[in-house]
Amino acid sequence: MSFVDANSSFTSEVSQRYPDVRAFPDLDATMASDVTAAVIATPAPLHLPLATQLADAGIHVLIEKPLAVDLDGLEAFKDIVRLRNVVAGVAYVYRLHPALVSMRAAIISGQLGRPVELVAVAGQHFPTYRPSYRETYYSSHGSGGGAIQDALTHIINASEWLVGPVSRLVADADRLILDGVEVEDTVHVIARHGDVLASYSLNQHQSPNETTITVICDRGAARFEFHASRWRMMLHPGDDWIENIHALESDELFTRQANAFLDSIERHDSTPCTLDEGTATLRVNRAILQSVHDGLWQTLS
Repeated sequence: MSFVDANSSFTSEVSQRYPDVRAFPDLDATMASDVTAAVIATPAPLHLPLATQLADAGIHVLIEKPLAVDLDGLEAFKDIVRLRNVVAGVAYVYRLHPALVSMRAAIISGQLGRPVELVAVAGQHFPTYRPSYRETYYSSHGSGGGAIQDALTHIINASEWLVGPVSRLVADADRLILDGVEVEDTVHVIARHGDVLASYSLNQHQSPNETTITVICDRGAARFEFHASRWRMMLHPGDDWIENIHALESDELFTRQANAFLDSIERHDSTPCTLDEGTATLRVNRAILQSVHDGLWQTLS
């Protein structure tokens, strides 16, 4: 295992903490070694250039979300992935949550009937969990920052996994609380996933750290509660929720994601979030930002 980071003090700190992990001064030095797979966790504008360089060298890549901030170079990257026959995926970690996996299986089984509506509500006090947000990529849309590209994108991707791709949307967003940045900390979206109506509400300044995604079907409802590591189901009006708890250890989701990536390489199979699925969510990110700017509905092909 090895890593590359432009910050020499950070590199030194990690090397001291993990002496068995090799540190490289730059990507070229890494690629000259025996590396076969890489995780790209840089600011979003660098995702595709670095992924393209690695894939062209025959190295499998897992790209941190969002896939990019625009579509420049995306098709060329996909062509190289196919040409070099490498595994490439996007790190939308909600897809590895056992509660969401189980809820999706119940929806797909038809147990709850046909999905007709999705309601997602989320929020946390961002300065508590990310106190240095002003000095990071978060401070600019161009580097992948803001509530839309940094946080809501997780929920959009999970929702597309549950009920299919977004086809239309309109959005509003603003910076209401967070100081020291100009990007939005609050966003509301009304959307359609084909025939499924959807609404999304997310902020990064409330006290409760909560995320829920509710899928209402014509014979019941299912609700994923990320903060409680569970999903719940109700089949009849007046029933109690049927709880399905999937407790996780600290950082277990990221371990599951890493293992799933390695399994995909070994089987030469699709990652939990494929490039095409990551691209679909990238298009939604861009459509939301455009809708906020124009105040108009956006249609996605």
